[in-house]
Amino acid sequence: MEIFGVVDTMFARYDMGGAALAELELCPGYGETFTVVRQTVPGFKDLAVAAKRLIEQQGAVIVVALGMPGSADVDKVCAHEASQGIMMAQLLTSTPILEVFVHEDEAEDPAVLASVFENRSRDHARNAYWMRFEPEQLVARAGQGIRQGFGHAGPLLASN
Repeated sequence: MEIFGVVDTMFARYDMGGAALAELELCPGYGETFTVVRQTVPGFKDLAVAAKRLIEQQGAVIVVALGMPGSADVDKVCAHEASQGIMMAQLLTSTPILEVFVHEDEAEDPAVLASVFENRSRDHARNAYWMRFEPEQLVARAGQGIRQGFGHAGPLLASN
């Protein structure tokens, strides 16, 4: 049985890991072909090491790393550095780690922001499943301006 990793943070203002896990539980083969190991860390700067450890110690074949950078300039700088760490962990392990950040200032309305958290967390969890088991789902959506969190942007030109 394959292991998917879900790493989330206490700092986020929404249970992103819970949303990702709920989506993965809806995927075909959950509990038979794959299972999920979840770990929660304090903040998004801790995601890379936790994801790397899930890969190296638990045998995760793919990890969804979820966090919420705050709205201050220093939070945006820290988010960039955390992103660099996640990319480095991918390169060191040759394993996909899907970074899922929702910035606190993406929406002023708390209901809209909660919707972005929910949708982005679930959409990326589904992307992880497709990457592993149904890559043709991603190919079918290539060039379509698909977004995670907000409405889709749509394609610029019709494909032939």
